[in-house]
Amino acid sequence: MSHNRSGLLPGLALGLVAALVAAAALGAAVLFQTRLPAGVTSFGNGHPLSLVSSLLVALLVAMGVGAARPRALTLVPVSALYAGAAMAAGQVLGSSIMTGATLRTPPAGHITVSDITWDNFTAGLPYAPNLYRDPIAETWAAWLYLAVAALAALLLVTLRVLGVRRAHRRRTEAEGEGQEATEYRAPFEPAQPPAQQPTTDLFAPRKPARD
Repeated sequence: MSHNRSGLLPGLALGLVAALVAAAALGAAVLFQTRLPAGVTSFGNGHPLSLVSSLLVALLVAMGVGAARPRALTLVPVSALYAGAAMAAGQVLGSSIMTGATLRTPPAGHITVSDITWDNFTAGLPYAPNLYRDPIAETWAAWLYLAVAALAALLLVTLRVLGVRRAHRRRTEAEGEGQEATEYRAPFEPAQPPAQQPTTDLFAPRKPARD
């Protein structure tokens, strides 16, 4: 099975692009979450909203990998890795810019597009990894969202790969049956066999030759 036919290389490339897009979108969501209604962000201490974000990240990654019609099982764990990495990168990206903007020039009210700068990112980057470095009693939520994204992507891509492999198997079996049903004929062989000539009896009288 070649890489192209199995969809391995296209799946890896498209999945990586989808993971980058998902990370950027999640970072923007972290930055501008304060613009959402207070009832939405405070409902369930914000856990339902974050879980929905995890599922959306997993869906984006699964759609990117699945667009290549993959049959390679290698893409299943890779998609989980992509989704988990996209979730962590998005959270770190958004938290870094938000923290940097607050430390350098405390924003008046909400974060704006003008606050998305390289200086704010580098200023807040040393503090953002604390989402995962602090004790698990404090960071369990961030790890939970990461695990949900990874498991959801793994499940979605597994279903996609198994479906593509099943369809390919059925198509291969149908083509094999069609080839067996076709009558084999060697090159230059006539479509119909020549008519059989009656066997000549040695003792039968021959017709006299005509002048």
